[in-house]
Amino acid sequence: MNPKSTLTRLLSILGLAILAACSGKPDTGATPAAPASGAAAPASSAAASAASAPASAASAPLPPVTVTTVKAQKRDFSITLKAAGTVMALTSVEVRPQVSSTVSQVHFREGQFVKLGQLLFTLDARADEANAAKARAQLAKDNATLADARRQLDRARQLVAQNFLSQGAVDTAQAQVDAGVATVAADQAAIDATRVALSFAKITAPNAGRAGAVTVSAGSAVQANVTPLVTITQLDPIGVGFSIPQRNLTDALGALKDGGAAVSATLADGGGQFKGRLKFVDNTIDASSGAVKVKAVLPNPDSKLWPGAFVEVQQTVSTVKDAVVVPQSAVIVGARGTIVYVVAEGKASLRPVKVLYSEGTDAVVGGVKPGEVLVLDGKQNVRPNSPIIERPKEPKDGKAAAPTGSASAAASAPAASASGSASAPAKPATP
Repeated sequence: MNPKSTLTRLLSILGLAILAACSGKPDTGATPAAPASGAAAPASSAAASAASAPASAASAPLPPVTVTTVKAQKRDFSITLKAAGTVMALTSVEVRPQVSSTVSQVHFREGQFVKLGQLLFTLDARADEANAAKARAQLAKDNATLADARRQLDRARQLVAQNFLSQGAVDTAQAQVDAGVATVAADQAAIDATRVALSFAKITAPNAGRAGAVTVSAGSAVQANVTPLVTITQLDPIGVGFSIPQRNLTDALGALKDGGAAVSATLADGGGQFKGRLKFVDNTIDASSGAVKVKAVLPNPDSKLWPGAFVEVQQTVSTVKDAVVVPQSAVIVGARGTIVYVVAEGKASLRPVKVLYSEGTDAVVGGVKPGEVLVLDGKQNVRPNSPIIERPKEPKDGKAAAPTGSASAAASAPAASASGSASAPAKPATP
């Protein structure tokens, strides 16, 4: 062997070893083979399954939803109007003297309930009593003068019959009698006037009610029609004033013909509820508010309602006969309008409805038939055609009942299958 060719081969082997060490990959000396055509099949199958996954998810059935349901009812629905009202007395009279005098005696106490015609005050009437005595004396004097004039008339008539006097003398006597009669009538009128003045000295209650604060006492000087003595306020029955919208005016006027619409008033401090009837509707509509002032009359035997108190008023405006009533919580108001979910054959369907009236927790709707089952609680999870598991309402004893419905068995079947497969022991592999 040639030594020079041997050295050249050794140098070539050493260079290849250095290149292999620098690349970090052992030189196997084999060229990688191209992949076979059968190896590409798994990759293409995975891509096809990934592309079909959204389509299969979209066609998958909706999961069942557990909800509480309620049936639509058919009944008469009363439409009530709520407003803030003020208690007001039907009659409240401020008592004032009709003559200027001095108070002699007060016959009642402040805050006392008085009757119609009950004596309240006595005024000093000595001057009026003196005038009455003078008028009676004048009447007696004029009666005597009249009696004498009548005797003179009778004598004159006798003398005229005997031709001792002329007819003119008889006429003069007759005129004196007529003047005496007129004078006696004037005296009688004066006596009546003194009796009226004397009656002003005794001040009685103009109406039945509760007496307020007494502003005078015995010995106080009072001026006619100026000095206030006391205010008598009627408390039973009592009135409540409030306003109703213009749209309810026709119903209110119609109810007045039948004795007035039913009205209930509740004290804001929880003092109780009182019932009465609407008795008055004003003759004008307030242009600024579009409301009409009305008044209701309520019995108040225990005097719990006081004038000036604020009350919450509820008035029955009208009654809708044979209305379809559902809970307001079953109605959904959204961008698509007002809807409800109706349950039929274990699935929920969307139903547009129209709310005609609402009161409290109930609503009168159109578009639902009586007896149809509506979703009440859990409707936020319901979609059209969602399977429904009806959960009955919680009983009074607090024990929850098992869900019912056709979807409950389907929902429990996969769970039972999964439980059975998990509980089966796996067989050991045979070596």
